[in-house]
Amino acid sequence: MSVRDPILHSVPIAELRPTQITVGYREVEAKRRRWREIGDGDREKFLGSHMIPVLLGPKKRRYVIDHHHLARALQEEGVENVLTTVVADLHDLEKDAFWVVADHRAWVHPYDSDGVRRDVGDLPKRIEDLADDPFRSLAGELRRAGGFAKDTTPFSEFLWADFLRRRIKRKDVKDDFSDALEEALALARSKDAVYLPGWCGPHED
Repeated sequence: MSVRDPILHSVPIAELRPTQITVGYREVEAKRRRWREIGDGDREKFLGSHMIPVLLGPKKRRYVIDHHHLARALQEEGVENVLTTVVADLHDLEKDAFWVVADHRAWVHPYDSDGVRRDVGDLPKRIEDLADDPFRSLAGELRRAGGFAKDTTPFSEFLWADFLRRRIKRKDVKDDFSDALEEALALARSKDAVYLPGWCGPHED
């Protein structure tokens, strides 16, 4: 079922389907700034090296399984098409079976901005409809600040977001992001976070 060679397709961002409910809007804004810093002559090269991995689902719709933030940022910057690479062709499956496979392969993350798991029917139909999760933004900034290491665990930054959500008030994240980040850095080094992917806290001999 998997497509081994990276067969690329140029696809309108408007046709891509998300496999998660939220993104961090601060993360999206950061990617928008980076896009604006790229010279016009280098933008094609950037897009060619940042392909969007997708599942080919029922009705041959393309479901994004990574780079939701980038897709949203590019769309907001007026980019209409991106290159996608099909990770798995599941278009022959019935809709329910498709989501079972996606769930078991950790290709879907249907958690809302409160960290509550929802039905896959609650997933947005368009990239532009992804909701904001400020804790996802906090987790992304925490990783960049060295709070934890980049990890191959699927949705690792959402796991960190959920950890932070249970310990820092949403109001604090929105009102004073810098203070919230300092608090997050302290929490990330604590033993409470030892189970999380990429934990970089002190190890006892």
